[in-house]
This record gives sequence, structure tokens and C-alpha cells, in this order.
Amino acid sequence: MENKIILNDKDKDFSIYTIADLHLSLNEITQKPMDLFGSAWINHVQILEENWKRTVKDNDLVIIPGDISWSMTLIEADVDLSWIDSLPGKKVIFKGNHDLWWSSIKKMNTLYETIYFMQNDIFVYGDIAVCGTRGWICDGSDKFKEEDTKIYKREILRLEMSLNKAKDSKMDIKEIIGFLHYPPTNERREPSGFTDLFDKYGIERVFYGHLHGKDAKRNKDAFVIGNTVYKLVSLDALSCHLLKIK
Repeated sequence: MENKIILNDKDKDFSIYTIADLHLSLNEITQKPMDLFGSAWINHVQILEENWKRTVKDNDLVIIPGDISWSMTLIEADVDLSWIDSLPGKKVIFKGNHDLWWSSIKKMNTLYETIYFMQNDIFVYGDIAVCGTRGWICDGSDKFKEEDTKIYKREILRLEMSLNKAKDSKMDIKEIIGFLHYPPTNERREPSGFTDLFDKYGIERVFYGHLHGKDAKRNKDAFVIGNTVYKLVSLDALSCHLLKIK
């Protein structure tokens, strides 16, 4: 079954936004003050909530590519996920490297009214398809080790599974937008298995997160590999503002 929301005529004038790395810890058990990581994180939840409510309408879509909550279990993460669920718009959430609470997709997708958790799949909203995966440290990175090879290759397979579903879909899709949590390349922006797939499937725009602080500042500008534009959308890179992509 394809995951599609068919919009009524009154809802077809919608926008799509994205922001990654919310790093929530609203549960008292898992509180982790983010202002330890720089001034961009001071009161970041309150600022994000104000910007979100000022920007997003109920018929809009928000894509959050990873690092949602510091919680260790789904039960603990419920406070953070319920907070997201209460905000305007529909949401698609990808897994990040810190989302250790991530559980069964089937189970998670029964829990919240406005959230869809993405893995090995696509999500179609109106005539836009959302594809992607978590990603991983890319081959050739300074941090890449032999044990990363298996996960890197698995994430490439998951991305191709998602892109294949969009390509083979019988739905009227005008654009496929790609998402990763990890950057799509190594530090030298050399092509990777991820960029090869996005280029192969003709994806023109890809958004990713994961980078913070000095790394976010160094990578704040979009870059192009092949025919695909890649843009960093981590919370501190966007100064707590959601990026409008449609």
C-alpha cells in the first residue's frame, strides 16, 4: 500500500518545510540542555515552536530528517513526539544517529495523528513524493572505518528501495524530493553511493542534517553534484527557522 495523502481542493495550496536535528529532551528523565553546544541552542525549543506556529498551516507538510529526541526508548520519547504531533501540519520523520528510541515502523505509525515515520518507503503528499533514508558516514571520510562499510552499503540499499518505489509508483508525482540525515558525501564532497543514486534517479533537490557548530557554518551553502542540489537544514544551520522548499 502506497502512503499517500489525497488533498481536498481547499487544501491543494500547501507548502512543504524542512528542518533537521531538533534534539528534543522534554521528558524530565532525558533532559539534555542543548545550550552547552552554543548560543544557537539557547531556548531552541521555545524559539522553534514560535517560528513553527507562525509559519506552518494545518495542511502543510514538514519533513524532519533525523535526530529528533535524546530519549533512549519510545515510551520516553513520547513527550517529544507528542509535542511535534501537537504542532500545525503533517510531519514525516526520518531516523537520525541519535534516535535510539526508534522502534517498529508498523507500531510507530499507529501512535500519532499527524506523524508518519519513514523507512524503506515513500510518502506522497499531493503531487510531491518524499524519499530517503538515514544515510551514514561516507566512504573516504576522515572518520570512515572498516566497520562502517556494512552500514554504509545497507543505507545505500535502503535509499534505492525508497527511490524505486517512487519511480514505480502509478501516482501522479510531479517531483521527488530526497532526504538524508547524514551528509551525502565525505568532507571533500566527493561522489558517494548516495549521490550516485540521486543522480541516477534524476532527483534535483536533497536536504540533509547532522552537522552542527563550525561544521554547520562551513557547510551552510548549498552545493551541486551531478544534477542534484544538496542543502544542509540542521536546526542551528537554519537558526531555528523552518526552510520552505515548496
